[in-house]
Amino acid sequence: MSRSVRTRPEGSGQTLNEAYDTALLDLDGVVYAGGNAIDHAVASLAAAREGGMRLAYVTNNALRTPDAVAAHLSELGIPSEAGDVITSAQAVARLISDQVPQGSRVLVIGGEGLRVALRERGLVPVESADDDPVAVVQGYGGPELPWGRLAEASYAVARGLPWFASNTDLTIPSGRGIAPGNGAAVEVVRIATGAEPQVAGKPLPPMHRETILRTGAERPLVVGDRLDTDIEGAFNGEVDSLLVLTGVTDGAQLLAAAPRHRPTYVDADLRGLLTGQPEVAAAGDGFRCGGWTARAGAERLELEGDGGALDGLRALCAAAWTLAGDGACALDGGKALARLGW
Repeated sequence: MSRSVRTRPEGSGQTLNEAYDTALLDLDGVVYAGGNAIDHAVASLAAAREGGMRLAYVTNNALRTPDAVAAHLSELGIPSEAGDVITSAQAVARLISDQVPQGSRVLVIGGEGLRVALRERGLVPVESADDDPVAVVQGYGGPELPWGRLAEASYAVARGLPWFASNTDLTIPSGRGIAPGNGAAVEVVRIATGAEPQVAGKPLPPMHRETILRTGAERPLVVGDRLDTDIEGAFNGEVDSLLVLTGVTDGAQLLAAAPRHRPTYVDADLRGLLTGQPEVAAAGDGFRCGGWTARAGAERLELEGDGGALDGLRALCAAAWTLAGDGACALDGGKALARLGW
């Protein structure tokens, strides 16, 4: 099915927590970073929930169980239950259970979150390639994952067993910076075996399916900080998205985004759930948002006016995305972004 190419962020006359029934929230870089709540997250989520919006926490991190994630959120001041949390471990466990009989043994390379999810689907986690597994599943195992676990996966995959990965995020944010994610560990096994895993997590359809099955959302809004997982996942699921600029995406990456990475809305942080979104309108040969007008020049993106930095960024997105069409904008936006403090 063809779909139109997004050429500008959308406006909304309603606050987003009124326009959508469920927020599908990423965690790392959106709600918390390094285990600590991001500024404004706790109060914004409380207000959204009090306004009638359901909050569901959707994470590619397969290490922790939903119970553990919910407990952490509650400690941060965001009251949560295990049923509010959907993980890539749950999505990959369903993917495996669709292909192997109940009671099958599955070699687990990862943490407790994977083991709990497999048991929930009637599968038996095992630790060795010599334990007669019928499949291999790999998920984030934390910073202390032993190298020998990757060797164990390689032995089993090389024997021809079907290989599954919870997700392939190459990096994961931590309190000290950006660390290798599960995708980096998956690459090790791919190099050793030449095989390709079936992947469940964002941005792929199994994760979206798992989320909708568990939440029953009818008008979902995906909220994330990563273009290549959260926003692309919303694109693949054909639902709207809000990019918050509290995580890994910067202004230059947003301006250069290909169509599958262009969010419906852009805001600074989770306070964006509680507001409407300003219109980005055509203005001569450019685009206006708030007090700013942006246009594509011969060599660079140009910005005139003044006002809120986010309005300027939204106008620049419209100029860049319109010029790029179904590609990626190659014009230099550095000078324009510097005016906005990005």
